[in-house]
Amino acid sequence: MTVTELSLAQFRSWSRLELELDRQPLAIFGPNGSGKTNILEALSMLAPGRGLRGVAARDQARHGGPDAGWRIRARVQDHDVETSAPPEGSRTVVLDDKQVPQTVLGRLLRVIWLVPAMDRLWTDPPETRRRFLDRVTLSLCPDHAELALAYEKPMRERNRLLKDQVGDPAWYRALEAQMARAGAALTRNRQDALTRIMAAQDESATGFPAAVLALLPGEGRADDTDEESIASRLADMRPRDLAAGRSLTGPHRADLGAHWGPANTPAALSSTGEQKALLLSLVLANARALSDQPVVLLLDEVAAHLDADRRAALYDQLVELPAQSVLTGTGPELFDAFADRARRMAVGKQGGISAITEVQ
Repeated sequence: MTVTELSLAQFRSWSRLELELDRQPLAIFGPNGSGKTNILEALSMLAPGRGLRGVAARDQARHGGPDAGWRIRARVQDHDVETSAPPEGSRTVVLDDKQVPQTVLGRLLRVIWLVPAMDRLWTDPPETRRRFLDRVTLSLCPDHAELALAYEKPMRERNRLLKDQVGDPAWYRALEAQMARAGAALTRNRQDALTRIMAAQDESATGFPAAVLALLPGEGRADDTDEESIASRLADMRPRDLAAGRSLTGPHRADLGAHWGPANTPAALSSTGEQKALLLSLVLANARALSDQPVVLLLDEVAAHLDADRRAALYDQLVELPAQSVLTGTGPELFDAFADRARRMAVGKQGGISAITEVQ
């Protein structure tokens, strides 16, 4: 078991929610705006970061505003986890009655999600694919969050110097050394993650297209894993970076490339349905690559752009995966292909507050 209990207080549309989970996939259905996705978002907050919507903690409270706060409690791998945000306060994490950094969550549980906004992954700007790649990498390499912070902090300082038009090299050397050290490790993690995802795709016939993935360096040489090379390039780029007022080279400029099929079709040129299927292939491969870790897989409105055959293929995979999966959809008919292999719950609004009922 991964997550066995979930308790919400004043989170999004939920005044309160007490939910028990088990090994079966959980299919949650109800009309738009009823609160289905808010359950997935609460589960996503059991991972480091801002969750599947990527919003500030203060915006997750049920009423919003400066006087609102929220709390999530869960039983995870025989540990008690609580994460909360008081009014006008920042998010905190408590593990077994001891306050810990958010990064600890990434070592306790791997949370993978797919939401409708990600359907545009292959046509959105590179930073969207970079964020997706980093979530995948974090699930496979728990130190990735710390490395990202170790890179971003000196980069912000370097950008401040560039913006202020500081030209003295002595101000840059230490910052560039830190960026090079963390950046080389970040890129190694990303490349390792892509290798593991492609291997997981090749090891299982899923009914979804397998992709050839690549870390695209772009003009920023974001595929460089040599610390000395990165530091040298940062030094060489100072005049150009000064003109731009920001750092133009490094792993923060990376992009994710994907091709699939006999014609080696770029993902961005595929149909909407194929793009969705390709994205699902990567998400399923991510879960399979973590078969020795506790995994929660969150699939919001997953039936969109999938025909009946692919929905059935997806549900077969979810039943077989060594992962705990929670799905949402607007109607119960979307989950008929599960038959008796999944739990079902209906969500609706009562007096403006979300409520949930198990359906037999």
